[in-house]
Amino acid sequence: MNHFMDHLLLECRRYTIYLKALGKWVLVSGIVGVLCGALGTAFHLGVDMATQFRLGHPWLIWFLPVAGILIVAIYAFFSVEGQSTNNIISEVQSGNGLKLNLIPSIFLSTLLTHLCGGSAGREGAALQMGGTIGYEAGKLLHLDDRDLRTATLAGMAAFFSALFGTPLAATVFAMAVISVGLLYHAALLPCLLASLAAYGISSLFGLSPTHFKVIAPPLQLLMVLKVAVLAALSGFVSFLFCNILHWMEHIMQKHFPNPYLRILAGSAVLIVLSLLFSSGDYNGAGSSVIHQAVELGQADPLAFLLKILFTAVTLSAGFKGGEVVPSFFIGACFGCAAGPLLGLPAGFAAAIGLICVFCGGVNCPIASTFLAIELFGAEGLLYYALACALSYLLSGYTGLYSSQRIIYDKLKAQYIDVHTNAYHEGEHTPMELKYH
Repeated sequence: MNHFMDHLLLECRRYTIYLKALGKWVLVSGIVGVLCGALGTAFHLGVDMATQFRLGHPWLIWFLPVAGILIVAIYAFFSVEGQSTNNIISEVQSGNGLKLNLIPSIFLSTLLTHLCGGSAGREGAALQMGGTIGYEAGKLLHLDDRDLRTATLAGMAAFFSALFGTPLAATVFAMAVISVGLLYHAALLPCLLASLAAYGISSLFGLSPTHFKVIAPPLQLLMVLKVAVLAALSGFVSFLFCNILHWMEHIMQKHFPNPYLRILAGSAVLIVLSLLFSSGDYNGAGSSVIHQAVELGQADPLAFLLKILFTAVTLSAGFKGGEVVPSFFIGACFGCAAGPLLGLPAGFAAAIGLICVFCGGVNCPIASTFLAIELFGAEGLLYYALACALSYLLSGYTGLYSSQRIIYDKLKAQYIDVHTNAYHEGEHTPMELKYH
């Protein structure tokens, strides 16, 4: 009897470790979620106000060079030159640390980009601000190095959730985007709690979740084959988008090493492009175009190519924002234009294209499937899952974030551990080396 009681007491003491961990992450995630929810709401409203003001005053495009100079100056003033989403990913991978000054820098710079017509999203800023909030909150609470990395992930998930109203997708995305082929399961509870808290705060301020009305066709073999073809094509579009984006970054940095000259050159190109295509659809995030493609089944056949060009010039020049919402635009417009040629309903095809280009860009098929459910509903779940799987494979070893690591090969179950886009530096995966 005494032996049993001693064993029971020992197990109880051990179990307190789990309870302490639970208490720790409830506290940390609650703080991070509330902070990200509040700042995310302010950021969401700020971007919307900037966009609406620009739409009512199209002449603001002429102030793009002024906005560009201010952006470079802001980053220099706060000593965060060159900081981006890649630094947030590197913090989780290597514990390199983050600068609190990144938050006001990316906040103000993204607002300026949207105000004057740069083609960018807002989730890049969200991941940077959220990750920094999580990191700094962890430091204040004296978390160790490993827990600081988890807190960084929780902040990324929380801010993403606050902006898009997709807490489940935000949770899995934060866990999966760091290292392709691995999921940081220890971060599941912290990320989910922070995402829910941030979602709750944004809801209190009246922000509605991003959602589209999509009617998925019944599950039939012929329809599955058509979706598979569209997903394969969309995977190539994602591959094209990532390559053009990184190629443009290389060209701009090579020919304009001075950041002020680089952003002025990019501004000039964007002004010319905006005058040539005066609809204004390609400036800003283009949320209205996405809604039109998905819910109305209407899109210009060349819109996806023009959005790639506008976004590549904007981000490579040094303007701030993100690549994810542009990937939504590109995928939705491509799917809307290509889907009917395959016999797919235009709106449903736009949804498939949207989720495929996003998936190929971030290399997160599970998170992308969850995102599809939260954006479009669960009716087409099997179609979305198939589309994400195909896009993930056929988008290759490219990605929006060059610090992302591909831990396991996409073509074979083997460990490779290479950077996304590493081939730009002459690094190849084992499967690719067979062809070089």
